[in-house]
Amino acid sequence: MKRFHMHVGVTDLDASIAFYTHLFGAEPSVVKADYAKWMLEDPRINFALSMREGAAKGIEHVGLQVEDESELAEVYTRLKAADRPVLEEGATTCCYAKSEKSWIADPDGVVWEAFLTSGGSTTYGGSPDLEQLANADAATGACCVPQAAAPAAAVGCC
Repeated sequence: MKRFHMHVGVTDLDASIAFYTHLFGAEPSVVKADYAKWMLEDPRINFALSMREGAAKGIEHVGLQVEDESELAEVYTRLKAADRPVLEEGATTCCYAKSEKSWIADPDGVVWEAFLTSGGSTTYGGSPDLEQLANADAATGACCVPQAAAPAAAVGCC
């Protein structure tokens, strides 16, 4: 079963953890110096916060977390059918987790990720240039704007 994902950039992690702990009625399942995550069943969501210098505040991106490879293949097929550029990031480390993921932006620039988590990590990891992906319609020739039919290796500059 898929799980909705939302990642929010915050300015005060401790205050945000306190707020969301009260809102959800649950403690986060992961807390780091710059990150917190709730894996809730009601509502079924992977809700994450991060506090990184220079990162946008508010909703950074949303997504679908899947439980197995067949669900990931199903969601990837849907991404490709959406007729938008898809960034196939592949195996990566992000948000203290090892995952297989791809990214897409809707026509208004809302960035979505689809991912399967395979384990934890001791480092936060990185993300591709999501601003480039969100502005794919306006960008011309930027190395990180994926082409719908381009293989993952073609976006190696990010």
